[in-house]
Amino acid sequence: MEYVKTRGGEGIEKTLASGEANLSMHFAPSWIARIEAGDPIVVIGGGHVGCYELIASTRIRALRDLKGKSIAVPGLQATPRNLLAIILAQVGLHPSKDVTWVTRAASEQVQLLTEGKIEAFLAFPPTAQELRAKKIGHVIFNSMMDKPWSQYFCCVVAGNRDFVRKNPVATKRALRGILKAADLCGREPERMARALVDQHFTDNYDYALQTMKDMHYDQWRDYDPEDTVRFFSLRLHEIGVIKSSPQKIIAQGTDWRFLKELKKELKT
Repeated sequence: MEYVKTRGGEGIEKTLASGEANLSMHFAPSWIARIEAGDPIVVIGGGHVGCYELIASTRIRALRDLKGKSIAVPGLQATPRNLLAIILAQVGLHPSKDVTWVTRAASEQVQLLTEGKIEAFLAFPPTAQELRAKKIGHVIFNSMMDKPWSQYFCCVVAGNRDFVRKNPVATKRALRGILKAADLCGREPERMARALVDQHFTDNYDYALQTMKDMHYDQWRDYDPEDTVRFFSLRLHEIGVIKSSPQKIIAQGTDWRFLKELKKELKT
């Protein structure tokens, strides 16, 4: 197995679509948008439930309080902006009219919040865990706990369509490895947190451990990835990001045969 390094979510999508990488795990809405755009991507399994949290200043107590306020995102077409647009729309805010989007790199967003130049931004592990530990801002939305978001996968596994079609044995073997690793994250969080530090994915063991405990890695058997694709396709359609129906996205960009077999083989 070989790992291909990419820069950010857009890098993941382009690398998989080009065939430079064969499989990857990424946010479901990102795959859905690329499937509609015609990229040769097919979703083959669930990953984990939730990972992102909306961190806000103390002046903001609830999502609706963000009306007229500034929110930082890495780009207007980036995954965090689309996720936030969906979330805001669900509480009655218009993502293009009711908030101001401030485009800044993720590395700058914490400083902008502490300086009062923005009111919120979407944080991902281990940044969210670090901010909670340091009591910087506060969480007004948690995808691991807040419904309906906590009822669906956050990230799902997808493959390059040509690779999946031509290499079904290798595809199933790779997906098996990913799902077994997910089980291990749920069963032995201390061991996996240490591995993240030892392999230099992060420097802080405590934040890595909290991430392992916060995220529901071992629940991939309990959630239906097709429901996730349907849910996010509807939400993306509602805010105008995609035009395709959920049925079209599912028919064009999913293949559940490997997951169905592995659910029988990898019983708890």
